[in-house]
Amino acid sequence: MRVLVVEDEDYLAELIADGLRARAIAADVAGDGAAALRRFEEMDYDVLVLDRDLPEVHGDDVCRHVVRSGRLTRILMLTASGTVRDRVEGLGLGADDYLPKPFSYEELVARVLALGRRARPALPPVLERAGVVLDIPRRQAYRDGRRLDLSRKEFAVLETLMRADGAVVGTDELIEEVWEEHISYNSNAVRVTVSKLRGKLGLPPVVETVSGSGYRMRPGS
Repeated sequence: MRVLVVEDEDYLAELIADGLRARAIAADVAGDGAAALRRFEEMDYDVLVLDRDLPEVHGDDVCRHVVRSGRLTRILMLTASGTVRDRVEGLGLGADDYLPKPFSYEELVARVLALGRRARPALPPVLERAGVVLDIPRRQAYRDGRRLDLSRKEFAVLETLMRADGAVVGTDELIEEVWEEHISYNSNAVRVTVSKLRGKLGLPPVVETVSGSGYRMRPGS
């Protein structure tokens, strides 16, 4: 899942984003409506956590733009006002959910996860391939019954490869799916993460490099 947090209070924005990243969710931050629209055009997001009262471009206008785009991106609108009228107005703009400030952080995460499930087709919570078992809700991974101690990035890369079901996943796709910020395609971050993941998965190898294309779980595994 990839989330864009649009919030002009820097501390709150980073607090939300860091909490989502701790759940292995890629989270980017935009501090105003104009920056949010730029990021939205550059990247596909599953969920926008959108503050309604934004500088540059108002949150209502950001919401309208996202809805008109026709993408499957879901919108969780935040506002300092919790009146029924404001909730009705926010939902009327096309927001999928509405959360007044102050809010429970646990509730926000639960709502983001619920919206993310609606943005993507339903997939099994436990993935299995080549003796590798990925328990996504518990954030646990096993190889032939052996528990794997994976970093958040390693877990997310493995999940992306397993969901591809043997198809090749390009480096650019891994960057968009896993890394919080857009990084240079010349970066060796993906290569290093895949190398560490392979080491932890052990032998026989199940992740292979497809020259000039990317990575995949071994066919027939």
